[in-house]
Amino acid sequence: MKRIMLAAAVLAATAVAVPSRAQDFTTFRVMAPSLALDLARAALKACQDRGFQVAVAVVDRFGVTQVLLRDALAGAHTPDTAAAKARAAVSFRTSTEQLNALTQAGQINSAIRHLPGYVFLGGGVPVEAAGSIVGGVGISGAPGGPEDDACARAGIAEVEDRLLM
Repeated sequence: MKRIMLAAAVLAATAVAVPSRAQDFTTFRVMAPSLALDLARAALKACQDRGFQVAVAVVDRFGVTQVLLRDALAGAHTPDTAAAKARAAVSFRTSTEQLNALTQAGQINSAIRHLPGYVFLGGGVPVEAAGSIVGGVGISGAPGGPEDDACARAGIAEVEDRLLM
């Protein structure tokens, strides 16, 4: 009986000594693969409808590629460029159209253009859901950044109802 009481006392003391540390963890949302794929398909279609052969990359909130689609005639450089635009948009929490202007030569932030793995041309857009960035989309291959950006935004608009949680 003494052993049981001692074991119970030790167990109770241990349970009390280990406080709940919920503040030690962060909860976040990411897009499921099906949503990321649907977003990429919608952005690709938006560019195809405009006559552009592009690559589309969708990255998660950490900049890791979830989906990469490349049109048959899109240039060899477009998959890497699309992913780098999406990564930049997520990492800096703003579109690469805006980042392009903010990082021009002579600007205070111009040095970030030299970060490996990031591209600061238009076409990268963060994807938000309920006020949080859940990923990013990047397009490469249209005639210019504004056209890439328009396709990215069209893809997001196509799945917007699924982002409004």
